[in-house]
Amino acid sequence: MSKRTIVITGASDGIGAAAARNLSRRGDRVVIVGRSATKTRQVADELGADFFVADFADLSEVRSLAATLLERYPRIDVLANNAGGIMGERQTTVDGNEKTFQVNHLAPFLLTNLLMDRLLQSRASVINTSSAANSLLGNLVIGDLNATSGYSANKAYGDAKLANILFTTELHRRFHEQGLSTAAFHPGGVATGFAAGSTSVMRLVYTSWLKRFLKTPEQGADTLVWLATTTPGVDWVSGEYYDKRRVAKAHKQAADSALARELWDRSLDLVAAPVL
Repeated sequence: MSKRTIVITGASDGIGAAAARNLSRRGDRVVIVGRSATKTRQVADELGADFFVADFADLSEVRSLAATLLERYPRIDVLANNAGGIMGERQTTVDGNEKTFQVNHLAPFLLTNLLMDRLLQSRASVINTSSAANSLLGNLVIGDLNATSGYSANKAYGDAKLANILFTTELHRRFHEQGLSTAAFHPGGVATGFAAGSTSVMRLVYTSWLKRFLKTPEQGADTLVWLATTTPGVDWVSGEYYDKRRVAKAHKQAADSALARELWDRSLDLVAAPVL
């Protein structure tokens, strides 16, 4: 049996790197995507894996990444949209979008859509890293996705993580009958560099002695690895949000199918992508 090809974004550190190591040990062909050239190369060299550098704060780099992946890999069995994070003060990207929303949602939304034909041909799984912040901090305002009023780092992050779940449910609705499976998951509080550069109070947890009570990256990657190595429709249900390998309760907006469709349409406008 040929190796499966698994593309993991945000794989230069944290749970992405931990998942890449686990999946590589299992015999899968892991493709490492990260923002830092040095850290991404280090993980890839350790695993003997291919790697690509892309900054999701620039959608032109996402488009270039997609083109390269399509050129290099005739199959993509799993796409793990794991890149993301919480930011500091409100910033606008070169594409004109609020940075938190673009990096966590718009960039993976664009990447997934640009790879869609290959994903469907491969009957792939798309795994989106979300967070319990979707319900604790999020409340998506569809008319203000770029947080032009009342910005806070926490709410922007919660909104983006909620968008990850809505994206998952709409991916399932649009493409599951064509062979695509998808899930979102919460990795838990993980002892990484997460939030270190943020103005959020969460940075105090991730940069202080409290960090010792958080999960290891390997523990945080467990549900991602489980989703990537088991069978959708048998071991897990496509379109759902998971925590500790179980379907979890998300923000009440996550069940709003009309909102999921409108988010998809607004996201298309914001990435200036063709209708998909």
